[in-house]
Amino acid sequence: MGRRQNDSESSRFISLSFLLAGFISCALVYTVLSIVLNSNANSEGSNLEPLTLAEESNDGGCCRGIEKLELWGAAVKWGSDHKFNSSKECCQACKAMCTGIDGPCLCDTWVFCGNKKACGSKFGECWLKKQKDILAPDRQEAGNHVIWTSGIIFGKGEGIVGLETEYGILRIKLFPDCAPHSVANILELLTLRHCAGCQFHRAEGRGQLWDSEGNHIEKAPFGPPFAIIQGTLEAQGTAFKKIPAEECPYIRRGSVAWVGSGPEFFISLADHQEWKKAYTVFGSVLAEDMEVAEKIARLPTESDVWNNINVSVLEKPVPLLIQRLD
Repeated sequence: MGRRQNDSESSRFISLSFLLAGFISCALVYTVLSIVLNSNANSEGSNLEPLTLAEESNDGGCCRGIEKLELWGAAVKWGSDHKFNSSKECCQACKAMCTGIDGPCLCDTWVFCGNKKACGSKFGECWLKKQKDILAPDRQEAGNHVIWTSGIIFGKGEGIVGLETEYGILRIKLFPDCAPHSVANILELLTLRHCAGCQFHRAEGRGQLWDSEGNHIEKAPFGPPFAIIQGTLEAQGTAFKKIPAEECPYIRRGSVAWVGSGPEFFISLADHQEWKKAYTVFGSVLAEDMEVAEKIARLPTESDVWNNINVSVLEKPVPLLIQRLD
């Protein structure tokens, strides 16, 4: 944020000519205008209301787990003989065994001990494991007393859940290595026998602002409409646990992300690099299913205003059910 220029030092230059004073004044005006214009340019494109910005990640990639959690499973590499300096390295070791090139994943779970004081001789241990059911990973224990950090990896064709609507099923590939807390929440939803209250309630198409592939039209504004369908994943009778900000890839066509810390979420119908990495992206709709999202975006809507932002709300919310597809 730019600061107003300080003119207090001008008294030191009283003896200068009026020409020099005029030059200084012009320079100050130019500087102030530049700051204002740049600020407006950076803020243009507006925000998806109501949302909270998340910090950009500088760790060079997605490979995260959940602290104070120990996942069980058949060991494919014993941690006592397999040590690293960071949880990211442990995660990457599991990923290396789940490339999809040589058949099914040999590793889909990693467990790391990274607290020197708490881990003692176990510090650095990286256990690589295989689950019987990767959509229902076996938990050993969780809580503040647990010294382990755990994460899961989905191989090719794995980790896909469905959002069933009357207009078709939206298949979503989950990103547990980028958003482990978010994916854990989705996997918990899969265990419920219902998702009453889960629905889409906001729908805004691409308009004349983005093309059919989600590319922004040059010189067009960034909304409204914002090219999204938005809803909630909070099942009635079940308390929703707020999701912490997690690794945040850019919003692209098909991205599925939380609004703030949930349970509101949205599916993007276009690329939104102007939003930078503001939202926790926890999955992506398969390309062949985006027509279902487009159908919902074309349903009748009525205008509303949320925090001074014009939005389009569905006249009739679209119920949805989250389900396994295997």
